[in-house]
Amino acid sequence: MDQNPVKIISASRRTDIPAFYLDWFMEHIHLGFFNVKNPYTKAIKKVEVSKESIHSIVFWSKNYHSFIKENAGKKLAQLGFNLYFNFTINSVSDLLEPKIPPLKERLEQLRILAMEFGPRNIAWRFDPICFYKTQNNGPIKNNLSDFPTIAHHAAEFGIKKCITSFFDTYKKIQKRVAFLSKKSRQNIVFIAPSMDKKRQVIHRMEKVLAQASIPLYLCCEKQVFLKLCSKTGIKQNSCIDGHLLKTNFGGTPEVKRDYGQRSKQGCLCTKSIDIGSYDMHPCFHNCLFCYANPDIDNILKNNANEN
Repeated sequence: MDQNPVKIISASRRTDIPAFYLDWFMEHIHLGFFNVKNPYTKAIKKVEVSKESIHSIVFWSKNYHSFIKENAGKKLAQLGFNLYFNFTINSVSDLLEPKIPPLKERLEQLRILAMEFGPRNIAWRFDPICFYKTQNNGPIKNNLSDFPTIAHHAAEFGIKKCITSFFDTYKKIQKRVAFLSKKSRQNIVFIAPSMDKKRQVIHRMEKVLAQASIPLYLCCEKQVFLKLCSKTGIKQNSCIDGHLLKTNFGGTPEVKRDYGQRSKQGCLCTKSIDIGSYDMHPCFHNCLFCYANPDIDNILKNNANEN
């Protein structure tokens, strides 16, 4: 008889824990539990955390500097936790991602993680692909300029997975853009590319990655995936993949699909417990396109309350 599946921790889709909340995370690891707030019902659930109750911890970050400096990964591994890393490394853009480290530093972090934890336990996310204007009659810009450079270095470090998706707009992003446009007097408009344009971009990325022997995966881009060339090697992605974690680490992790994510859009993720909080853990990268809760949104709320 198969053993009961062991839970997977997601840390976190809702914020950047390795960059900003590492002390909080490690404190609760040693306490042996997290109090997790449901973002919709606001109910709080206590989640026990031990090497017996948790198979793997999947991290999401744009900056692993503190994580590496504090030897957090080694400490967690010594406690018996299996670790997997989603590392978002996009092109340099002070407009789109104003608070992240220089590209050279992020690539060095990728090298260190690959060396210490193995490249098969790291996924490089180039996410999201953005098209935008900064002038009404100006040219359409994008954030793809550094993609070949990042791919080259990722290949050197042995990375075998690149994940991407296109920008999705949300009301909170529209408010954020309006605020920044008014503050800087720079008109920022995100442009939704046509399906044909998306298909062309993805196939160009696939071609670049083929030279680096890195497969390309799509995150929540089911419609784009269905429009790709039939000969493509591109696949839909599971950013948290219980089957992959089982292959990499053994054991009996959860492998059932998480239909609470954007499954209709193509998300194939495995069930996990996200321990981040939109309310308690604002992200200080302040990325313009972020669907979560960058700190700039708190500034907007405070301004609205004062008026």
